[in-house]
Amino acid sequence: MDIDMNAWMALESAMQDKSGRTVTRATLRRIGRFAKPQHRAVAILLVLSALAAVLAVATPVLAGWVVEAIVNKQPVDTVLWLAGLIAAIAVVEAGLSLAERWQSSRVGEDLILRLRESVFAHVQRMPIAFFTRTRTGALVSRLNNDVIAAQRAFSSTLSGVVTNIIALVLAVVVMLSLSWQVTVLALILLPIFVLPARRVGRRLAGMERESANLNSAMTTQMTERFSAPGATLIKLFGRPADEQAEFGSRARRVRDIGVRTAVKQWVFMVALGLVSALALALVYGLGGYFALTGQLEAGTVVTLALLITRLYSPLTALAGARLDMMTALVSFDRVFEVLDLKPLIEEKPDARAVPEGPVAVEFDNVRFSYPAADKVSLASLEEVATLDSRGGEEVLRGVSFRAEPGQLVALVGSSGAGKSTLASLTPRLYDADSGTIRLAGVDVRDLSFDAIRDTVGMVTQDGHLFHESIGANLRLAQPGASDADLWDALRRARLEDLVASLPDGLDTVVGERGYRLSGGERQRLTIARLLLAQPRVVILDEATAHLDSSSEAAVQEALVEALAGRTSLVIAHRLSTIRAANLILVVENGEVVERGTHEVLLAKGGRYAELYNTQFADSKESVVAG
Repeated sequence: MDIDMNAWMALESAMQDKSGRTVTRATLRRIGRFAKPQHRAVAILLVLSALAAVLAVATPVLAGWVVEAIVNKQPVDTVLWLAGLIAAIAVVEAGLSLAERWQSSRVGEDLILRLRESVFAHVQRMPIAFFTRTRTGALVSRLNNDVIAAQRAFSSTLSGVVTNIIALVLAVVVMLSLSWQVTVLALILLPIFVLPARRVGRRLAGMERESANLNSAMTTQMTERFSAPGATLIKLFGRPADEQAEFGSRARRVRDIGVRTAVKQWVFMVALGLVSALALALVYGLGGYFALTGQLEAGTVVTLALLITRLYSPLTALAGARLDMMTALVSFDRVFEVLDLKPLIEEKPDARAVPEGPVAVEFDNVRFSYPAADKVSLASLEEVATLDSRGGEEVLRGVSFRAEPGQLVALVGSSGAGKSTLASLTPRLYDADSGTIRLAGVDVRDLSFDAIRDTVGMVTQDGHLFHESIGANLRLAQPGASDADLWDALRRARLEDLVASLPDGLDTVVGERGYRLSGGERQRLTIARLLLAQPRVVILDEATAHLDSSSEAAVQEALVEALAGRTSLVIAHRLSTIRAANLILVVENGEVVERGTHEVLLAKGGRYAELYNTQFADSKESVVAG
């Protein structure tokens, strides 16, 4: 990797965009380390590039020999032999070009694969707080657009840089050996190449970053507005004309940047071509003069003229590669920016499994506040100038309770009291700031992620499903489940008849987020998935909060099956559904203010009694669960 890294180091001085961000030597070294597993493939690519460069310089020398053979009236066989050699070199060059293209594609595509796998795996390790702040389209843009842009540095650009550097050096050496006077005069125009390259590269890097940010914003807007809930929201409350105007404004900005970039690049390349033509005219004029005065052979003049194209063509290509490299390095920087964001929740190297048997859930003096934005996110992923660095307010204040194995513990209280936060801490979607959460007596921070997933199952109020088939959504809980297992889970979730009535049965696609099913059907499908997972601890986060009475009744029947014999934490909006709970915790302002059974809490006449009487002041609801 030394050759290409040195080439990139030479570009560093021009790698600062208008935003002030700098692509540093550390970034370049990191790219080298990232590509290290491909060092053999890169080495082969560099060898092929070097051979192609040598052959590119050999042809002008042979052409000069042909001219000298003709001028000196050498035998015809000599001319034919030289012409045949030139033809053979052309054939070999074509073969090398194909081999070089194949190898560079292999290196580039392997890099895309490695970058995508790394980013995808890293993002999956990020805490839920990261996803609640990050704009999805911006994140997808990093995984697609920026990764592909970075790949260009290892496909065409890398091989082109090496080939042109070697060709440039060989051309200069050969030209100096033929006529140092002509060579020096031809190189006088070289500064006209170097100076514009520095300025143009710096400007284009800034334009490329702005374009990437705008494309990310458009991807985010499309991702959000083209989803079923997003499209519904726009049709109900949005202003399509304003949405179109906002999207169009960004798209026009991208267009303008694209036009400016193309014009700057083309003007730059035309100017370089003009300089090359002037240098060629200088070689013909000065070389012709030396030939007429007997100081040079005619063949040498031809060789110098052909080599000057081998001199300025690589310079032109390197100038273009410089621009491509600026784009690629900006993209690398954006990808590394995501990879450098450390996950707040890590698995210990010696993480344990949950002990066999029934599981108790215990909260011991747990305190928690949601992390500040600068701890879990990036300004560019939120599309803001500066992240909010303020610390979050404390949501839980010394919560302690214990759900014994097989017990149903209900959490009730006002909205925003901290009930859902308690539910999120149990499967370690977040980590407590202090205190301990235990499963079967083991701190969740000492357990492996797989052990927690296998032990704790959760049903949320939105009943999220992927845009896949019913079978695929169910097998998320148990990939090896048979169709018979799926049908059994559907039967226990009171959904068997519905799925059986669908034309495609288990292969029926539910639509994005399950929107082809009703709310009650989605919830029962998530309960079937829970039953298939067979967790020892079940968490229900207001699983029936947004359902009508008939849908709620069907879901509650399924929940009776799901909760049987399992330790359960149930966040309830309708208090009638948790009257038979073994323990009811009343949570207000992040604290457990009351605890006890339904009858005990009613008799106290405290906050629970207030909530209960308010809810049933006008009508009596029948108890569905219990």
